[in-house]
Amino acid sequence: MDGSVEDWLPSATIETLRERARLLGEVRRFFHARDVLEVETPVLGHGGSTEVQLDSLSTEATTPGGRERLWLQTSPEFHMKRLLAAGSGPIFQLARAFRDGEIGTRHNIEFTLLEWYRPGWALESLIDETEALIRTLLPGAGPRRLSRYRELFRDTLGVDPFTTALTTLQRLAAERSGAPMEDTDRDGCLDLLMSLVIEPQLGRDGIEVVIDYPPSQAALARHGVDAEGERVAARFEVYADGLELANGYDELIDAAEQAARFAEDSRERARLGRPAVESDRRLVAALAAGMPEGSGVALGIDRLIQLALGRASVAEVMAFTTPRC
Repeated sequence: MDGSVEDWLPSATIETLRERARLLGEVRRFFHARDVLEVETPVLGHGGSTEVQLDSLSTEATTPGGRERLWLQTSPEFHMKRLLAAGSGPIFQLARAFRDGEIGTRHNIEFTLLEWYRPGWALESLIDETEALIRTLLPGAGPRRLSRYRELFRDTLGVDPFTTALTTLQRLAAERSGAPMEDTDRDGCLDLLMSLVIEPQLGRDGIEVVIDYPPSQAALARHGVDAEGERVAARFEVYADGLELANGYDELIDAAEQAARFAEDSRERARLGRPAVESDRRLVAALAAGMPEGSGVALGIDRLIQLALGRASVAEVMAFTTPRC
């Protein structure tokens, strides 16, 4: 048969989908045993993600307010934080999420995020719980290692991500990618160098936790100061076998600061010629009403299942990827 006929078939085998269902059951048991409430929130919202490095998808729908533009959520974060502000307590969700243009062995435009929030928890406690969840599906994973973002760049590339001149970062990014980078900003260069050079080496012998990111790379996290007096974001990422699995924050709860960061993101998107995205005013209202202090994390469950089942790509553990949908 030619490809046009065969592409009705699922991306994953039926046996793999049975294994996926079993592993998702393990995830739910993990949280139910810890008395974390499972929730469901909308895929569509009146606000989208203003993060400069993300591309949101939108649609038009007829609503009680008339014909409106609605955004497909890049994560369930905004709605879940509104639940936290309403007094939900600890919550988790296995949610469908959408990010335009993300196709590859590690990506799909539509994918599943496991996201959970722990009111009253410090970031260190959430790191421990994230590791425990990962080990539920990867019981043979090696020891945990803690790495600092700044030291990874210094050790691997010989540059300081906080202080090295932008022109130097652009040159390094161009050398590694083979593409012109003279119009790329600092975060764009750092993201590229991280993904192409540093990430493939992370978590090769266990579970690697990276901390102390630049504040500009954590729009929804609190900020602090590292041992060298540099402002850093209260954020962590978790890697296993060269794959980024999870991204966690000590969550920002200041409504005015959140509104200011949304506005700054929007200005930067305009400067770079990126499409405008409506910010979520209801999230800002929820923060103003009083979201409790705490931490939250989003984990790419498709990638974790890929590792657990020893598959080469996320397509092999998803029923239908975007090219076959």
